[in-house]
Amino acid sequence: MKKKFYKMHGIGNDYVYFDAFDGMPEDPSGIAVKLSDRHTSVGGDGVIFVARSDVADGFMRIFNLDGSEGKMCGNGIRCVGKFLYEIKGIKKDVLEVETLSGVKTLALDIKNGKVVSVRVDMGKAELRPEKIPALFTGESVVKSHLEIDGKTYNVTLVSMGNPHCVTFVPDLADLEIERIGRKFEFHEVFPERVNTEFVKILKNNEIQMRVWERGSGETMACGTGACAAAVASILNGYCDKNKEVLVHLKGGDLRIRYTDDTVFMTGGAELAFTGEVEL
Repeated sequence: MKKKFYKMHGIGNDYVYFDAFDGMPEDPSGIAVKLSDRHTSVGGDGVIFVARSDVADGFMRIFNLDGSEGKMCGNGIRCVGKFLYEIKGIKKDVLEVETLSGVKTLALDIKNGKVVSVRVDMGKAELRPEKIPALFTGESVVKSHLEIDGKTYNVTLVSMGNPHCVTFVPDLADLEIERIGRKFEFHEVFPERVNTEFVKILKNNEIQMRVWERGSGETMACGTGACAAAVASILNGYCDKNKEVLVHLKGGDLRIRYTDDTVFMTGGAELAFTGEVEL
């Protein structure tokens, strides 16, 4: 069966998108593994299916390049907003997208009929360790300690629909992220594995980060990871609440605002190319 695909990305965090309004394929995990390969296939951090929803304008199903299903993807959902507006013809500047972590509201910035950026209401940041999930005690895990390969890291845990472990480092250039990121991902305190953000504070309300995503490895950007990094930076006293935090990632910049009620994420969404693939 031949299917049209759309290669889209949010600041370099790229996925292969399919219109699944007529139904999901039989083996979405297998499709994600096959198509994510950058040498022999389309290439991407995974595959996203945009399906019909009974409660929103669309339903996002995301599968990582290892075939595991994710509950939420910040950069991916912005592209889903662009997909629904431009490709499915749902011409609304405010859209709702159903995910496995709930319904998210998207405000679209539209110029000349194209979606150029999207602000996503990501919902409340979850800090309770049992909801991350992580095998820590207490109401939250802020400035706690985690030992990796004999070295102790200060960590702050945040869930933005999927689990994040944020640690602050003095330098990112020499970070052995391939080795360290995997150690964090599969640490025994994270029963469902974890995404890890390595964050350098640049100045007040401006940070830089690299991210190791569970199931995908290091990626150019991670929207939920940027949210988690901004929240952790505020909880650790490096940035100010209720003000935008500028987050520099390898693929570009995101703007995050953490309030008592929710976390807002604003960034671009781009269509790279379209094609046809045999499934």
